[in-house]
Amino acid sequence: MAITNVESEITGKVWKIEAKAGDQLSEGDVVMILEAMKMEIPVEMPADGVVKEILVAEGDSVAEGAPVASIET
Repeated sequence: MAITNVESEITGKVWKIEAKAGDQLSEGDVVMILEAMKMEIPVEMPADGVVKEILVAEGDSVAEGAPVASIET
């Protein structure tokens, strides 16, 4: 099994975290939702796997490309 980071695709603020450590998710499932320019941007699983750790909290600001979660694939 490999550990992979889930990265933010845009600079924004973490609006809502949808997953928690231990959740088994499929590719394309929403891990969290970012808010940027009054738009809600979903951060999706890049592959099937288990969420190992959420690296941010609701309300945190994140930069484009920043890791926001780690998963085991």
